Amino acid sequence: MTTATLTHKTQTDGATLSTVETPCLILDIDRMDRNIARLRAHLSPMGVTLRPHLKTGKSIEVAQRLMESPAGPATVSTLKEAEQFADAGVRDLIYAVGIAPDKLSRVLALRERGVDIAVVLDTVEQAEAVAATSVAAGTAIPALIEIDCDGHRSGVLPDDSAALIAIGRALVAGGELRGVMTHAGGSYAARSPEELRRYAEAERKSVVDAAATLRDAGLPCPVVSVGSTPTAHFATDLTGVTEVRAGVFVFFDLVMHGIGVCAIDDIALSVLGTVIGFQKEKGWILIDAGWMAMSRDRGTARQPVDQGYGVVCTLDGTPYPDLILADANQEHGIITVRPGSDGQLPPLRIGDRVRVLPNHACSTGAQHPAYHVVHGDDPAIAATWPRFGGW
Repeated sequence: MTTATLTHKTQTDGATLSTVETPCLILDIDRMDRNIARLRAHLSPMGVTLRPHLKTGKSIEVAQRLMESPAGPATVSTLKEAEQFADAGVRDLIYAVGIAPDKLSRVLALRERGVDIAVVLDTVEQAEAVAATSVAAGTAIPALIEIDCDGHRSGVLPDDSAALIAIGRALVAGGELRGVMTHAGGSYAARSPEELRRYAEAERKSVVDAAATLRDAGLPCPVVSVGSTPTAHFATDLTGVTEVRAGVFVFFDLVMHGIGVCAIDDIALSVLGTVIGFQKEKGWILIDAGWMAMSRDRGTARQPVDQGYGVVCTLDGTPYPDLILADANQEHGIITVRPGSDGQLPPLRIGDRVRVLPNHACSTGAQHPAYHVVHGDDPAIAATWPRFGGW
């Protein structure tokens, strides 16, 4: 982790949580740094590299704190991210979304700039496209074969030896077989530490077995990559794995809290909103942070505790008892006491401010152009860090 000079830091002109325009995105850097240190400490004894996923932050300054060095390694989910981070000096990247052949020209452009970017694929057709593009360009594009460890999304089944070998052979006809990777997205459905540990072991075994299949067929497989925030924190044995990719751990969110990966007090991201009205007969407090500020993500609706659109906190980040953003229109957020609770609405007035912890840090962050950085319960805005979007 590095705390290099913040090259995009802007002046805050004495702004505080009481004066900055709302709605806006608040980042508690002290919580963020603790989250990063926690995962590094957990993984260090297991001898694996942390290749953090930069899709959550989409920020140069956040990335600088996440990576082992200014050059990486890191993971991205869009080529726009790869290009932005390459501009900032990152040189070791995995583009962890199945490659569309028409995007290979952008991959080549990055590699021509000295960026060691690898792509991900799970079909012979993609492998053939990578190999053909590599031959035409006179340079081998590296790729990892994605493994489906839990039926959550994409990838080759780890016991489908024929498919693995066919993809590998098609790839090495012109490209480079860098290794295998997987993402245990099914771990988001876990409801206990025991389940999380089982997901972590299934994730590990899937790629280790796939790597063995490739090696037994005479194909190279130097990289064995796993990655999800829940499994990264609950893995106890990573034998055979070379690296771990995780992203949302940098901020955490209410979905991670609902799974049992973090405490409420670990969540580093919040949205600042201002009270703009009341519907007292309905038990509503209205704020100026609707779904355009929070996102439409309702990830906790599938969990035992539904947090609505977010947990409502005081200005210093302390959660009000059983107070949630129960509903949201485009620019209006509706605060209520949690259904079935004995809690009471706080005596908020027009112009008072609250902070709302998000369900999903990635999607909430994507609604905003910048982070307003604070330290713990200090109301001063210490810095403003730009973030970017797009593909």
